[in-house]
Amino acid sequence: MKIRNTLIIKVKNNIRRILYSSLIVGLILTLPSCKKYLDIVPDNVATIDNAFTMRTEAEKYLFTCYSFLPKDGDPLYNVGLLAGDELWIPTQEWELLSYGWRMARGGQSAANPYLNAWNGNYQGGGSGDLYGLYKGIRNCNIFLENVQDESKVLDLRADERLRWIAEVKFLKAYYHFYLLRMYGPIPLVDKNVDVSATEEEVRVKRMPFDDCVIYISTLLDEAVVDLPSIIVDRNSELGRITKPIALAIKAKLLLLAASPLFNGNSDYAGFKDKDGVDLFNPTYDAGKWKSAADAAKVAIDASETAGFSLYVFPGTTFKLSDTTLLQLKLRGAMTDPWNSEHVWANPNSRADFMQRVAMPKLVSTGGSGDARMQLAAPLKIAEMFYSSNGVPINEDKDIDFSNKYSLRTANTSERFYVKDGYQTARLNFDREPRFYADLSFDGGIWYKYDSPTNSDEGTYSIEGKYTQLGGATHVGFYNETGYYIKKLVDWNMANSSSGVTYQTYPWPQVRLSDIYLMYAEALNESDGPGEEVYEYVNKIRRRADLQNLQDAWTAHSTNPTKFTTKEGMREIIHQERGIELAFEGNRFWDILRWKKAADSFNQPITGWSVFQQATTDYYRVRTIYSQNFVAPRDYLWPIRTYDLTVNPNLIQNPGW
Repeated sequence: MKIRNTLIIKVKNNIRRILYSSLIVGLILTLPSCKKYLDIVPDNVATIDNAFTMRTEAEKYLFTCYSFLPKDGDPLYNVGLLAGDELWIPTQEWELLSYGWRMARGGQSAANPYLNAWNGNYQGGGSGDLYGLYKGIRNCNIFLENVQDESKVLDLRADERLRWIAEVKFLKAYYHFYLLRMYGPIPLVDKNVDVSATEEEVRVKRMPFDDCVIYISTLLDEAVVDLPSIIVDRNSELGRITKPIALAIKAKLLLLAASPLFNGNSDYAGFKDKDGVDLFNPTYDAGKWKSAADAAKVAIDASETAGFSLYVFPGTTFKLSDTTLLQLKLRGAMTDPWNSEHVWANPNSRADFMQRVAMPKLVSTGGSGDARMQLAAPLKIAEMFYSSNGVPINEDKDIDFSNKYSLRTANTSERFYVKDGYQTARLNFDREPRFYADLSFDGGIWYKYDSPTNSDEGTYSIEGKYTQLGGATHVGFYNETGYYIKKLVDWNMANSSSGVTYQTYPWPQVRLSDIYLMYAEALNESDGPGEEVYEYVNKIRRRADLQNLQDAWTAHSTNPTKFTTKEGMREIIHQERGIELAFEGNRFWDILRWKKAADSFNQPITGWSVFQQATTDYYRVRTIYSQNFVAPRDYLWPIRTYDLTVNPNLIQNPGW
């Protein structure tokens, strides 16, 4: 403990020496001349001073600090959704102009980077949609400088002052974490620049990756002390930061630091700044996994103590089968607002547009823009889900998937998954419940609130072949692969004579199931497989009505002892994360930190032949796009070339 504290003090002193009165990087890097370096403190200083004279004004500034949280509930802004291989959209980008998807197709450049959280360009649907996160950090520093001064905001209660400071410390840490995950080593902005700073003082440097982790972790530790465990005023404060949220992000941070991309990655050996300082430690440190496991367990304990638990569907007056009730439980874990599993939900990022671009046309009423069905899962993602025996389809010794692309007709016993008597791909049968809860397909059942029978008997199903209602007949509003994203659409969506309604929900930034799987992963890497690793994976499997993994692999897998080795259990956990957290934006970041992108993102994007009308023609595998991920270059974002010119102390990421 003494050694760790000494290291923290050393890092903080080093940061303060380099960043003494440091400038917010996003402003420095976009200014055209040295004279403009002095244009740091806003001209409206009087306005800033006024913001911290009264509680009501200071609270507005607090919410300004919150306003920089990325809009992950919008597919245009959620980097992880479209920048990888989990979702694909039509070529026309019809009212869905996605820079993430352009990046997935190899369009990233150093001249004008897409999804540029550093200074805010090309983050969503257009240039400069959001402010860069360094501007958000700048606002956090202004807030902290003023609210930590007890001679200001005199009508602010002492307990409120501590809480607000803790919230903004968290936001400052989170914005740094977000940048770290994208760019690797980053400048750490501890304080804003003074107007008297020299030109050299404002030309900040990137700090070594491990120093960044320690700095962010320390900020989170400081924040946790004064954050509430739960939100008491649920009418006006839902979405504000709590202890479980801060601890969950610390666990994510340490898991990132322990992962292969950043833990002893030889690709970054010799990556130094212009003073010869190593920006990455080339030596693998197994202790980082232990730190990540400990942090995840603390986050779990804090979350469960605060009342968080895996979601349970509350029930309905409709007469529904157990099959459909299970699907509603699995879907509700994502879409039911403020449910018990949402450790952190962001009310400033609601999934309105997300649902509209995921929803297929099930009825002829309403406009084409009401259900655009543009978000599509590639065939490899559909194949990722387990068989009904709870093991990978390529390992199941009892169910034959060797003919997975052939045709099969659904029978009555399968009617809650596939329309009775409908012919669809063999791949769509004998799958685990999450497959049917998260995805739908040609012939797949889509139960929702306005079911014409008021039950799941004779309810909606998708007709997805060309010229059919859910087919690719509208330019830009169609599904490119034949797999529709059910998970993101709340079941209360309804069509009526007066229009279409979607029940919106705040985007869940962190679900408890995510923390469970983080803990299982880190513990397996630290200590190897064991009962506690199994238990936290099995908690999630049981919710999905699957056998415990030990029983499932022993009884049904061609590799029955897979779970008994660290390498085998690693593969199981990776696939479990892919399934449980599908279509939430996690897969992209996981694939990067696991250093698997050179394999995963170089596989072709495939789907059914959705522009065909006949069944036999529709169910032919079609290559939609061949991705080209360049390693190690594409693992990190490029810093914009112009920014490197303005600040010669910065150094570009490898390969760019």
